Amino acid sequence: MAKSPEVEHPVKAFGWAARDTSGHLSPFHFSRRATGEHDVQFKVLYCGICHSDLHMIKNEWGFTKYPIVPGHEIVGIVTEVGSKVEKFKVGDKVGVGCLVGSCRKCDMCTKDLENYCPGQILTYSATYTDGTTTYGGYSDLMVADEHFVIRWPENLPMDIGAPLLCAGITTYSPLRYFGLDKPGTHVGVVGLGGLGHVAVKFAKAFGAKVTVISTSESKKQEALEKLGADSFLVSRDPEQMKAAAASLDGIIDTVSAIHPIMPLLSILKSHGKLILVGAPEKPLELPSFPLIAGRKIIAGAAIGGLKETQEMIDFAAKHNVLPDVELVSMDYVNTAMERLLKADVKYRFVIDVANTLKSA
Repeated sequence: MAKSPEVEHPVKAFGWAARDTSGHLSPFHFSRRATGEHDVQFKVLYCGICHSDLHMIKNEWGFTKYPIVPGHEIVGIVTEVGSKVEKFKVGDKVGVGCLVGSCRKCDMCTKDLENYCPGQILTYSATYTDGTTTYGGYSDLMVADEHFVIRWPENLPMDIGAPLLCAGITTYSPLRYFGLDKPGTHVGVVGLGGLGHVAVKFAKAFGAKVTVISTSESKKQEALEKLGADSFLVSRDPEQMKAAAASLDGIIDTVSAIHPIMPLLSILKSHGKLILVGAPEKPLELPSFPLIAGRKIIAGAAIGGLKETQEMIDFAAKHNVLPDVELVSMDYVNTAMERLLKADVKYRFVIDVANTLKSA
């Protein structure tokens, strides 16, 4: 018979969990494994709230394991290291993103692309190598293999920077891989939310010209004046879209709702790339003629490997790329989820775990 979460491991832990598809989060006692020889244990200081957390607590993607402790934008201070840990010591600032494990042997893993490993282990609601369920960062402490731990730069604020561990790498990686990181490149960003606003900031830091594409004018001032975009395009305005025809080298599409992609293909240059990083629940309609006529590409991308995630964090620290965040307490988390559902946040919630998580 399986042991309860509270006693399956020797190290007592405490966080907030959802128990069913209502997604309601409440205090939860569980346990973490003892620090193994390659493990790093750390006290969680802050954890970002990602839109994936909202999908997962309600089992909207169909593979949630209850009870679920969400959170994969986790930063903190190392409290213990295993005997064979080489990269970290007690007192170091660290982060853990979306992954805590992979097979470490396949073609993808040997190319530092653990994010495409068929045996990848997600930071929460997955099954770890010992058969137990993984729990995320809405909790007081974490234990992870050092390979999946990111060194946190001294000059990067931990509270504001936490969402980079998901939102940051999700946008940085495709900009780099698809060659949209070259100065003078013209990049479009669809959707100005948690992912989109970071995509704008990274693209600008790379020296690209950035156009934000949205369904309404409401975010125009924010995009141009606050985030530094070069231009703004309303996708529902035929005149604006016609004027922008064949003007973009690539588009990062962050929208996770069903939306037409034909208009986006029309504003790509020949050989342009439309890269999907949002995940609509139903298939999008794929028009073939504009792809054929312009040798255009529709692609996707999922986070990044550990090597690239470290590179992204170091780049963000060097170029002062920081998300716009709203810091909230742990007992506000259900309200934060309700607001996130309505897109009522600019642009990412971060939980002040260390100062507000009170043991029940």
